[in-house]
Amino acid sequence: MAFTMRAVKVPPNSASLEEARHRVFDFFKQACRSIPTVMEIYNLDDVVTPSQLRSTIAKEIRKSQNITNPKVIDMLLFKGTEELNNIVEHAKQRHHVIGQYVIGQEGLVHELGSKDQGSSDFLKKFYSSNYF
Repeated sequence: MAFTMRAVKVPPNSASLEEARHRVFDFFKQACRSIPTVMEIYNLDDVVTPSQLRSTIAKEIRKSQNITNPKVIDMLLFKGTEELNNIVEHAKQRHHVIGQYVIGQEGLVHELGSKDQGSSDFLKKFYSSNYF
C-alpha cells in the first residue's frame, strides 16, 4: 500500500498582533465555508444546524481571545487548520465530530439531575456521601 504524505506547509510567523488577528478571521471564514461540506460528509443534518456549528467554531476561537503573543496565536491557528483538514478529509468518524463539536466538552451534564428523581431518600444520601 502506497502512502503519500501530503506536504504540510507551515505559514510564516505573524509579524504583529494585527496580522495574527487577520489570520484568525481568515481561518474563521475558511471554517465557515467548509461547514456545508462537513454537514454532507458526516450526515449531520439530523443532529445539528449549520448555524449551531458556526457558533461552536466561534466559541472555540473565543476561548483563546485573551492571548496576545502572535507566536502562540500562530501555533493555535496551525492546530486549528490541521483539525479542520482532518475533518474535511474524513479522517474522523461521525461520532468524533458529534462528541467534540455538537455535544461539546460539557457533554450531557444537564441531564444528571434527573436521574435521582425516582430514588428513595436512602439512595440519595448514599450517593451523595459515597461520591468522591
